[in-house]
Amino acid sequence: MKFWFLTEPETISVIIGVFFGVVSRITMLRTDYRQYPTYPHGKIIHLSLGIIAAGLGSILVPALLNKNYTAVTFLTVAAQQFRDVRNMERKSLEKVDHMELVPRGTAYIEGIAMVFEGRNYLVIFSAFVATFFSVIFQWYWGVLAGLLSLVVAKIFQSGKNLGHIADIRQAEVIVDGPDLYVDSIYIMNVGLPSNQQVIREKGVGLMVIPKNKNVRVTIANFGQRQAILHNLSTILGVYRDSGEPALWPMAKLNLETGELAVFILPYEKDVKKALQALRHVPVLENAVRLPSESSASEERGARS
Repeated sequence: MKFWFLTEPETISVIIGVFFGVVSRITMLRTDYRQYPTYPHGKIIHLSLGIIAAGLGSILVPALLNKNYTAVTFLTVAAQQFRDVRNMERKSLEKVDHMELVPRGTAYIEGIAMVFEGRNYLVIFSAFVATFFSVIFQWYWGVLAGLLSLVVAKIFQSGKNLGHIADIRQAEVIVDGPDLYVDSIYIMNVGLPSNQQVIREKGVGLMVIPKNKNVRVTIANFGQRQAILHNLSTILGVYRDSGEPALWPMAKLNLETGELAVFILPYEKDVKKALQALRHVPVLENAVRLPSESSASEERGARS
């Protein structure tokens, strides 16, 4: 007994496109140390949206080949829906962020929301490419193109980490009376002797050294600094409770060199793990600055 849809080339192509679109979304969907998206309901929401995006991307090809150009207007509807998803993620994370001991911050939340919107477009891309090659050539070319599209989607899944743009090293935590330093960078004033003792025993200091002046401006961004503190606190834990400002993790700049001193109080004082966690902190897209690309820099370079 033959299934009718297996005798229709366009139907087979659409099935292949939807398959690779859904696989693309699955490979980009991961609940990690941040516990986001939540499991299982957060994953169900994003997988459902991925199936819708895959269907749109695959159906677009036969619609265009049949000169049904009005079908393209459905993409505008889809784009609006994905923007609504971005707004939904932003609002959800902003509400949850108030409950965090070390919040993500507005910049980090906006970056997460942007990622979830963008990944739906990558799903459309994978489905479109697989369907296009299946229709124009043969189904096995569609499978090959679909596999290549998965590689492309994986490349665009995430951006750079802090370890790509800066050097990371351990720094010394110094408690000089009520003054707290990481190497020579002043962090804050700690008045209670009990808190000073906790910092001596459990405090970890880290130093982020920018590789160029673009990175210097990027790590100076408050949103990027908050993302660093949140990620370290999530992975390593944080030795504090509410109402204890003296035990709050902090990141302060050396204004002369642009180096960023990071002070944290993890549950487990493991410097190697802290260095590794800091290297893998994502660089926020809305924190990246490129002063070297400005016309002012070019003019100054030409004069020199």
